[in-house]
Amino acid sequence: MIVGTGNVGASIAFALLNQRTPVNEIILTDIDTDDAEGEAMDLCDALAVAPSWLKIRAGSYREARGCDICVLTAGANQKPGETRIDLLQKNAAITKSVVGDIMESGFDGIFLVVANPMDTLSYLTYRYSGLPAERVIGSGTVLDSARLRFKIAEYLSVHPKSVHAYQIGEHGDSEFTVWSSANLGGESLLRLLTDRERHEIEHYVRDEAYLIIEKKGATHYGIGVCAVQIINCILNDERRVMPVSSLDEATGVYNGYPAVVGRQGILRRLDLQLTEQEGIKFQQSVNILKQTLRQVEDF
Repeated sequence: MIVGTGNVGASIAFALLNQRTPVNEIILTDIDTDDAEGEAMDLCDALAVAPSWLKIRAGSYREARGCDICVLTAGANQKPGETRIDLLQKNAAITKSVVGDIMESGFDGIFLVVANPMDTLSYLTYRYSGLPAERVIGSGTVLDSARLRFKIAEYLSVHPKSVHAYQIGEHGDSEFTVWSSANLGGESLLRLLTDRERHEIEHYVRDEAYLIIEKKGATHYGIGVCAVQIINCILNDERRVMPVSSLDEATGVYNGYPAVVGRQGILRRLDLQLTEQEGIKFQQSVNILKQTLRQVEDF
């Protein structure tokens, strides 16, 4: 089930339709039922020529009971000049209502939270749903890390899939690159890139979403494909390492951090050996997330 058929929800459904996937049915739900029905109709028009066959239809929260994954994209859109944190109060209320309705259906699957501010809404989904933390996953810094790998690949004139590097922390302004372990086929990027180049890359990756929103009003294609990658990883039990947002038991918040993802959700978070400076940045990001949680009314 995909909750919310705006740009992001529709892009996730479209990305699922355009690749081979274990998903056999997509139920689209939205407060605007006409929009959900229209998106389902439009997507169905492509089934005759799509690489996969799956059922696509509009539905209601009551049908969440039989779903393996509920993808939460519903929320107010991020406006030009508005930070992800500015969205907090509006989207926390939406999440509480939606999660309550879904859990009333008897849902017992995995939540994948994509709506922003994603880390905070992932934690709130965990609290509101009552599900084990391993079954509430945020899209984390999967998109940010994809941007990072693409930008590094541009500098080095290589394929992005040959770059191994992560953005971690908040999916937002306090995220940062773990350069100490970043590599190209095992060769350290600290040797391949200058300090200036690394600074340029990290700055671009952190701020690119704002640039896209300024130019076209929203980001949705990148996160659409990244969300499908997470969905496939879960349903195929791939046990792949992905920087999704998961509960950090040590700090009590959700944040983007490499974790093993499989059919049961989060199998374990990795234990990265951060440098002292990276450890400080990570703690700063955690502190911001804690402050954000305190801003939620009635929390």
